[in-house]
Amino acid sequence: MRNFDVLLWDIDGTLLDFAAAESAAVKSLFREFGLGECPDAMVARYAAINKRWWEALERGEYTKPEILVGRFEEFFAAEGIDTSLAPEFNELYQLRLGDTVAFHDGSYEIVASLRGRIRQYAVSNGTIVAQTRKLKNSGLDRLFDGVFLSEEIGFEKPAREFFDAVFAALGEVDRERVLIVGDSLTSDITGGVRAGIKTCWYNPRGEENTLGVRVDFELRDLRRLTEIL
Repeated sequence: MRNFDVLLWDIDGTLLDFAAAESAAVKSLFREFGLGECPDAMVARYAAINKRWWEALERGEYTKPEILVGRFEEFFAAEGIDTSLAPEFNELYQLRLGDTVAFHDGSYEIVASLRGRIRQYAVSNGTIVAQTRKLKNSGLDRLFDGVFLSEEIGFEKPAREFFDAVFAALGEVDRERVLIVGDSLTSDITGGVRAGIKTCWYNPRGEENTLGVRVDFELRDLRRLTEIL
């Protein structure tokens, strides 16, 4: 491509509609565990708790096993549900997350159209179980040149060590010609800045950059990405 040689894609919330998968997974497990219906308002309460726990993980305050179970323990406690169910619920949740695949802005076609024209890699903090299932069911695994998961690397985005491992695997590459595309200011964009690469914030709702972190490009629609590349 004219401006970039390597494209790093975030998965959840960028290429795939994580909220849709999250809602479907939680609701299906509520039925499976005999917990009754889980209305949208309850899912929204869980999503807020989940977001807070993942941001704590990015800051290094907890390990991934701690946040995966801890978020459900907090959610269940708030809803009056037996917290001892959290470990098993989380284990099955990882599988259910990959059962619902919804693309943002025709993202599958975008990645497919770029294949062979620019090197494309997935970079995700999601668990190995969930992400492997999502990528397989979405077909994205057949389009990427590689996949980098924090659970395998041992560090979470935005840690510099995560990106050091990525670049060690990529080989010699000019970081000025590498672009990360992601929806999270705290993990994708902050991580990209720390790694010395260009950043593209996928911001479909037009939210404010409250962190003040450097954003090189901002997109409301992924289909505009070709204008940057």
